[in-house]
Amino acid sequence: MTVTISMNNDSFGSIETILPHRGTMLLLDGVSACTDETVTAYASVHADAWYTDEDGAMPAWFGIELMAQAIAAHVALLAMRAGGRARPGVLLGSRRYEAHVPVFARDARLRIEAKELLRGEEGHGAYECSIHHDQNHCSVCCAEAVIKVYQPADFQSFIVGSFGS
Repeated sequence: MTVTISMNNDSFGSIETILPHRGTMLLLDGVSACTDETVTAYASVHADAWYTDEDGAMPAWFGIELMAQAIAAHVALLAMRAGGRARPGVLLGSRRYEAHVPVFARDARLRIEAKELLRGEEGHGAYECSIHHDQNHCSVCCAEAVIKVYQPADFQSFIVGSFGS
């Protein structure tokens, strides 16, 4: 069964209630919709942010982090709906991240969509993601990727084991 959770900033609360990211590492502004398999999040390009170039634009390679944060929001919202909390996870990577623009324009409002393709019992997952810039009643796809993620059962052991290899 697919149930849509539709929310704006005020009806669900701040993005800080969904994601553990804080300060300048929190790139999403909020979530606008979520189902069992999909999430739609949004972000704004702030001209004075640490990541911007001399024109106030965000380099397009930041898109993979926007996608990862949207996936984290999806996982967290599903866990919250079930009465729990999301386990920490990691971005494993992508075979191909395709940016259709070199930068996300200054002051752009970006829509990040993620659709779950795979959820393994061991914590592996894959999401088909895209980033759109909606402007003047037109939507432009700026980036696309299939992102692979992993939620280990014991995050601390996973991290310690990763450094010991």
